[in-house]
Amino acid sequence: MVATKPDAVTPDPASSGPGPDAGPTSRRLPAWMGAVAGGIGAALALTIGEVFDGASSRVPSLVIGVADFISRNTPGDVVAWSISNVGTAQKTLFPLGITITTVLFGALIGILGLRSQRNLFIGFGLLGLVATISMATTQGSTGLGVTSAILATTVGAGVAALLINRGQASTNRPAFSAQGSGYAANDLDPTNPAGDRRQFLAWSGGAAATAVALGGIGSNLERSTKKAVESARQNVVVPEGIADIDRAMADLNTLDSSPGISSYITPNDGFYLIDTAFTKPQVDPKDWSLEIKGMVDNPYSLTFDEILAMDLIDVPITLSCVSNSVGGNLVGNAVWTGVPIIELLERAGVQEGATQFFGRSVDDWTAGFPTEALYDGRDALLAIGMNGEPLPVKHGFPARLVVSGLYGYVSAVKWVKSITMTTWEAEDGYWIPRGWNKLGPIKTQSRIDAPRNNATVPAGPKAIGGVAWAPSRGITKVEVQIAGGPNGANEWVEAELGEALSNDTWVQWTVPWDPEPGRYFLRVRATDADGETQGEIEVDPRPNGAEGWHTIEVNVS
Repeated sequence: MVATKPDAVTPDPASSGPGPDAGPTSRRLPAWMGAVAGGIGAALALTIGEVFDGASSRVPSLVIGVADFISRNTPGDVVAWSISNVGTAQKTLFPLGITITTVLFGALIGILGLRSQRNLFIGFGLLGLVATISMATTQGSTGLGVTSAILATTVGAGVAALLINRGQASTNRPAFSAQGSGYAANDLDPTNPAGDRRQFLAWSGGAAATAVALGGIGSNLERSTKKAVESARQNVVVPEGIADIDRAMADLNTLDSSPGISSYITPNDGFYLIDTAFTKPQVDPKDWSLEIKGMVDNPYSLTFDEILAMDLIDVPITLSCVSNSVGGNLVGNAVWTGVPIIELLERAGVQEGATQFFGRSVDDWTAGFPTEALYDGRDALLAIGMNGEPLPVKHGFPARLVVSGLYGYVSAVKWVKSITMTTWEAEDGYWIPRGWNKLGPIKTQSRIDAPRNNATVPAGPKAIGGVAWAPSRGITKVEVQIAGGPNGANEWVEAELGEALSNDTWVQWTVPWDPEPGRYFLRVRATDADGETQGEIEVDPRPNGAEGWHTIEVNVS
């Protein structure tokens, strides 16, 4: 058998491997590089926003601007749920969530950007659009806020593109295709992939370090502003008001010594905080003035020094938030120093038909209430002092509004910048379109402070105690129901009331109790000076305040 030489076979270029003279094998950039580039670009944009925030008190950071925009456009039901279930923690969690979401979205943009430069810039363009709209409409922002949004996202996009270019290792080909439709040479150099990776990581590390540095600069600038405002606040000497509250307090029979009962005067640090500001406005009093305008004959402005020179008064007033649940702690009593609002309006000359008093803060939060409420004898102040010291920044320094008998959402404007007299129909305060009632009178309420709910206490003599309030009306009676125990008790006992400086404040109350071991249910109800007893049926805080009898369970051992 004779062997024959096989015919030559032409290799299939589609299936054969590279020959010794073939060029480098194409290998696309890994997704993690795109994610790193896009994430760093987004983070850098946010920190640029922090620098603008620190440099100007009128420019919120991009995170706060977006948080404010979302908050203002969130349905009232969602807001009510958030207040009830998250409380003030949302002020921290919400901006943190926005920050994390933005960086993750930037990472996704970077991954998509590996396919096309167009994807990268469209993605950052969307971030810029959201930021620009938020900054253009956020409370208290200015045109500089819009500039910060555009500049920050433009720089972020440019840095992300630069990092992706640095990751491109085929130095003889452009990272982006000329048409922007894809990465024609978006590949690692197979001859030196480690070097390409090191180059990318070096540039990325530099960009990340820049973002951290800018964040630090923004934080330092913000701290400097806060220090300056706090220094200005501490230099303010609040004149003693006309009312001698200290002497009245010395002669007042309070129940402050009763264990567990809230003190008659709530310390400034312990006073509840509820507002829409994700960061507290920092207002230097020398740059601040109050404008009184609208339906008045003589509109005018007041500086802080002019207010200090006026005849100030001290007035104790209990404030309560409409979101306070039955038995909740969003209520407090303080001595406020300031000028009666009615005196300011007398100087302005309120015109007939001005049926609404409308206040606006420096961050454009608004609240309004009927003008007639100022003429029914209740106390209403433009306050510059709280418990004998200048208003703390978090409570509205340099000035705020305090009105007895009205929930804060319709009256308590912190960092107030203007008072407008207008009609009832012309304006709605911040919370009204979100489903809250426009009138907002504080309802008669009471709370058990001691013992605590679900507490276990020893048998023997002790006291049940707490506070009750109906600002502008006053409390005349508090009753406690003691139910349960070994004998199945079920009786109402009238409480002893502590003295109060006025009907504008809450009263402390106490009931002696000598229980035997067992399980008890305690309930409290109050009656105001109008003869109205608070309702038993529980009502949600929204739309005009909670109702119901505060009920707790106690185990006596």
